[in-house]
Amino acid sequence: MKVLIVGGGGREHAFAWQFAREDPSIELLVAPGNPGIATLARCVPITATDIAGLVHLARTERPELTVVGPEAALALGIGDAFREHGLPLFGPSAAAARIESSKTFAKHLMRRAGVPTARAERHTRVDDAKRAARTFGAPVVIKASGLAAGKGVAIAQTIEEADRAIDAMLRDHAFGVAGDEVLIEEFMDGEELSVFVLTDGTRIVPMQAAQDHKRLLAGDTGPNTGGMGAYAPVSVATPELVHDVVARIVRPTLRALRDAGTPFTGLLYAGLMLTRDGPRVVEFNGRFGDPETETLLPLLQDALLPRLLTIARGESLDDSPLGWNRQFAVTTVLAAAGYPESPRLGDVITLPASPPHVHVFHAGTARGDHGQLVTAGGRVFAITAIGHTFADAQRASTQTAHDIEFAGKQFRADVGWRELERHAGAT
Repeated sequence: MKVLIVGGGGREHAFAWQFAREDPSIELLVAPGNPGIATLARCVPITATDIAGLVHLARTERPELTVVGPEAALALGIGDAFREHGLPLFGPSAAAARIESSKTFAKHLMRRAGVPTARAERHTRVDDAKRAARTFGAPVVIKASGLAAGKGVAIAQTIEEADRAIDAMLRDHAFGVAGDEVLIEEFMDGEELSVFVLTDGTRIVPMQAAQDHKRLLAGDTGPNTGGMGAYAPVSVATPELVHDVVARIVRPTLRALRDAGTPFTGLLYAGLMLTRDGPRVVEFNGRFGDPETETLLPLLQDALLPRLLTIARGESLDDSPLGWNRQFAVTTVLAAAGYPESPRLGDVITLPASPPHVHVFHAGTARGDHGQLVTAGGRVFAITAIGHTFADAQRASTQTAHDIEFAGKQFRADVGWRELERHAGAT
């Protein structure tokens, strides 16, 4: 079997690792890939946003399946382009991917479907947005409506902070066209949870829930990032809670997308806030999340490829539950100096061997002029450790982050701190 993976980060490295684990004879093609992925696959230097180049590659190579990692490719219509040429692809159409690429679209859809989420207003003018922030009161959330690589969100603790965030997005265009439209949103207090479901548009297979850590610094402080770590399983994500999320959030959303004439197929990611009033949607993604994918796949016992292939072919999904092992996974993201505002590239990396129960997924690496491994992105590695206890997994992930060396590295040593407190309280 030949599979094409689109993307070049930690999530795509995890895909390659998982598919090779399921079928050692598989032929993997990755565009553009990275040095870590290159140990498992043939990498082709075509960017994830070069839709025409990717179509040409797939028509030449004829993979049985294409799996898309980055949201930008989906928003640009790679799903539509591949399906026009009869090329099986796992991922939604551009119209369905608006559930992620336009936060305004997602809010309107949730409102029509009765899906619980934060109250929000859309604005394109600085003065109007600032008036709305004052109406909501601090703390208040300012979001770029478009795709901003997970960084177009400001949680303003004061109105002054809200004003600065609004100016940055609408006046200074800090996030380009993604911030030409902003949402002023009610602040939700609680604990975050990531719930992934595989879907053919109607049938659903939930994956294990995970918890992402979006803030740069320990204790969930500092600026928002694309994700500084994740862990699973999450003890507060009981079967009853996940069932409630599927019934009250996932199914109504999929139904609303079908009713709008844009059925969603692929992986729907519900980013949730567990509030006192129950789970409420923070955001939707239309693809596997990063770094949660690097956390979940090493815990997966069942084969993933057959389900992805079924959905990509437009067939009915086998909605029997996936099997998971009973261990714990903690992923620590190792980021470059200057991340998230202006990550520094080109720092030389020393990468020692890691223990068998620790998986080091390359997220932003490249080969330098002399063949040395160097930093090539904001998030450089996603380090996932598997342990029989949560504390063991956290300790091993953090230790490996310490062991990898490059100038200015940043990471959080407290990934899963809430879970660690819960486990300590239970003993």
